[in-house]
Amino acid sequence: MSAEPNKSDLNSQEQESKSSKKIIIIFSFIVVIVAIIGIKFYLDAEKENQQLQQDLAKTYGELDSISIQLDKKIAEIKNLGGDISELQLIRKNLESEKEELKRSNNWAANQIQRYQDKVGGYEELLNLQDEKIKKLEAINKELLVENTDLKSDKNALNDSISRLKDNRERLEDKVAEASKLKAENIGLTAINDRGREREGTEFKPRHLSKLKIQFNLAENNIAQPAGKDIILRVINPAGNALFDISTGSGSFMVEGKEMFYTAKQEILFDNTQQQLSFVYDRGEEYEEGVYNVELYADDYIIGKMKFVIN
Repeated sequence: MSAEPNKSDLNSQEQESKSSKKIIIIFSFIVVIVAIIGIKFYLDAEKENQQLQQDLAKTYGELDSISIQLDKKIAEIKNLGGDISELQLIRKNLESEKEELKRSNNWAANQIQRYQDKVGGYEELLNLQDEKIKKLEAINKELLVENTDLKSDKNALNDSISRLKDNRERLEDKVAEASKLKAENIGLTAINDRGREREGTEFKPRHLSKLKIQFNLAENNIAQPAGKDIILRVINPAGNALFDISTGSGSFMVEGKEMFYTAKQEILFDNTQQQLSFVYDRGEEYEEGVYNVELYADDYIIGKMKFVIN
């Protein structure tokens, strides 16, 4: 007959079983909590990383937009003749910062914030360029008005040219045109073999042993005192310049083309409406027809007229 289990042993086993179950439950609970914490940490980290990526993309986009706007400002200022050297350096630095943002994917929030803070500075810089462009446009407009009315002297024009680089050639051309000499009161005199003089524009061959051309240089407050070559061309009915090396004839360049002249003299232009004259002795009889007289200063025409031999 088998012995019955001791009651105290049963109680002890029951307590041990309950204790084991509690430990398992507690351990499972801890595991669940750790898992929840881990998941939350991962989700928070992932969310933070997504936010950083969004901030990074936003910051890069803002810098890229500023870069495009800055290019436009540089082009406008350059077109108006302003100094763009400093802006080009800023543009180069901006591109370097964009490349730094583009290369790395492990930015901290404070690092991205540093670039976001720069966005505001760049936007302020763009606003300053708008003011600069307005000032340059105002200067441009003022210069055009002054130039149209010929109110500025050569020094003022040179100052304007230095500020407005793109308008340099146009302004210099206008100054050069305004400073060109002009011949006034051109008169022709025929001198025969006996020295008798006849003024007019129609002569007989026998009246014309020598041809005298008289004129004066018009007043010009733009032109500076300087040595000038005054050139005479007497062109026969066939369209050829009367030419004789023994009397001082030669050639000169006009707009890249070589032309022959009849006579030349060097003067000092002093803006006193000085009187000048040529006396040309051809040495042979003039053929009948229409002759053209052209006067040049250096390489541009300053006056002309016609006379007839009949």
